[in-house]
Amino acid sequence: MLIDWTDEFEQMLNRLDEQVEAGDADAAFTRRMVMLQLRVLQGLDSEPVEESAELKPVQQSRDHLVWRLSHPYVEGKAVRTIVWFADRDHVVVALFANDKAQMGDVFYSSVGTRADQLIDKYLHQREAEER
Repeated sequence: MLIDWTDEFEQMLNRLDEQVEAGDADAAFTRRMVMLQLRVLQGLDSEPVEESAELKPVQQSRDHLVWRLSHPYVEGKAVRTIVWFADRDHVVVALFANDKAQMGDVFYSSVGTRADQLIDKYLHQREAEER
């Protein structure tokens, strides 16, 4: 699976790296989980056809079917990475949340709309680059 990501995801990752370098243990945990989730994506042969404990479709997504990756339970931690499968071999990472544990279901009520906007922006940028 080829992985690409939105500019927003890259900015989030860069901020996370800065926090890790400053010694933030929570940021280090989040970064580790996001990297593990990216490895899960790399190991896929194609878009999933059914959900698993690690990878589930986000029911609240509207324009684009997005999936969320999660990690095994860690008390007080819930890192979620939101992705969209552009085609059989290509996944786009839209965003991640490192405080889903505190946000609860409010996270899912907004993530579909937010991901749709980021994916639309990504598609527009790719289309402009191809011209």
